[in-house]
Amino acid sequence: TKGLAKAAKRAGRSTSEGVIYSYIHTGAKLGVLLEVNCESDFVAKTEDFQAFAKNIAMHIAASNPAGLNPEDVDAAIIEKEREIYRAQMLEEGKPENIIDKIVDGKVEKFYKDVCLMSQQYVKDPQKTITEVVKETIGKIGENIQIKRFARFQIGE
Repeated sequence: TKGLAKAAKRAGRSTSEGVIYSYIHTGAKLGVLLEVNCESDFVAKTEDFQAFAKNIAMHIAASNPAGLNPEDVDAAIIEKEREIYRAQMLEEGKPENIIDKIVDGKVEKFYKDVCLMSQQYVKDPQKTITEVVKETIGKIGENIQIKRFARFQIGE
């Protein structure tokens, strides 16, 4: 609880230091580049911060998120999902006036599954990535921000 309170206090602080962490999965067929920022270069070099970056990179490799947040997900992907959900609702015979609300709800659930910050953490499914970030902020004592990532896989 204290750590979460610390995280809330530090949320507005600038994160201009950090690391670019690279993770290559066994067999060299899958790799992740991840930028994680913090407030000072001292913290960026600590074992806890490096372990955090590694765990997030491994999570990205395993879960294949489409973006960091909903606004980062390609609009074409969302439109395609909306069409699929709408067709399902029409096939089930749902009334036209409630289909849009149902589709909106399904898209929100889709965001939770494909956006990194709202995904269930692979190592502890009881937590989201956002909660893991806040816990790490409380532990390390500085604001931390996952800035961006790129996931590469042979054949994709």
